[in-house]
Formats: sequence, C-alpha cells, structure tokens
Amino acid sequence: MISISEAGLGDISTIQKITNITWPITYGEILSQSQLDYMLGLFYSNEALAKQIENKEQLFYLILDSESTIGFIGIEHHYKNEAITKIHKIYLLPETQGKGYGKKVFDFIERLALENDSKQLSLNVNRFNTALNFYKKLGFEIKETVDIEIGNGYLMEDYVLGKAISK
Repeated sequence: MISISEAGLGDISTIQKITNITWPITYGEILSQSQLDYMLGLFYSNEALAKQIENKEQLFYLILDSESTIGFIGIEHHYKNEAITKIHKIYLLPETQGKGYGKKVFDFIERLALENDSKQLSLNVNRFNTALNFYKKLGFEIKETVDIEIGNGYLMEDYVLGKAISK
C-alpha cells in the first residue's frame, strides 16, 4: 500500500536522493554524463527546489510505501492559465517499478487535477525514454514534438503528451 503526502522544504534532500538514484538509470543511455550533471544542477539544486516549493511553482508530493519514501512527483495546476495539470516530475525508485505503483500515482494525480478543475493532464517525456510506452498505456497521446534549449548547448528532446480527463 502506498500513501502520498505533500512535500515541503524539509524534503529537498529526499527528493534529491531519489533523483540521484533514478536519473542515471532513466537517462544514462540517452544523455551524456555532462548533460545529466548540468540538468541535475539546473533543476534539482537546493536553490532550484526551494524556489519551486516556496513559490508554489510546482506542488511536490512524496510517494511512500510502508517502509520508506519510494518516489516523488511535481505538478502544476492551471498550467499556462488553462484547465491543464502539468506533470513536471514523476520518479519512482527502480525496484518499485512494475508493481502497480505508477498507475496508483497517476490515479492520485488525476484526482487532484479534477479537484482543481483540470480537463487534461500534460507531461513531457524524452523521445527516447522507455517510459513513453507506460504513458501510452495510461491513455496519453503525443500532442507535439519539441526541442527545448536549456543552456550550455543542451536540448531536451521531448514529446509533449496529453490525456483528457473528466469526472
């Protein structure tokens, strides 16, 4: 059984720990080590996470099983002032994958999104990330292909996925 609770500033080190475990596995064959290091610093430094949490740029939630924290999500309701909940971050520890936790987390996100009057879920996924197949199984569709410049000559080569939701 999992539980999901809102994260705060005191949870930054937990979020970073999970990121440091999941990112090399998720992106190690897709991105260079220098790009991985750059992106971790850009998105997951103490300062970056504190700013996102304090300014409520994203709402962070920890995913816990009976023993420990196994993942986290970062979401934004009313993305671009539309009825969209954007899933900016969703990471589960590798040993938990394939056990149904991901589906439960997406069910939680969808409930929150509906409570906040969203009509759609949206997320970006690297075009070479194997998670794309999982998202498609959940009903997400590719809406757009984007290349996002993030500095230092690096690009995020993503698909923007969307899924209509309703009560």
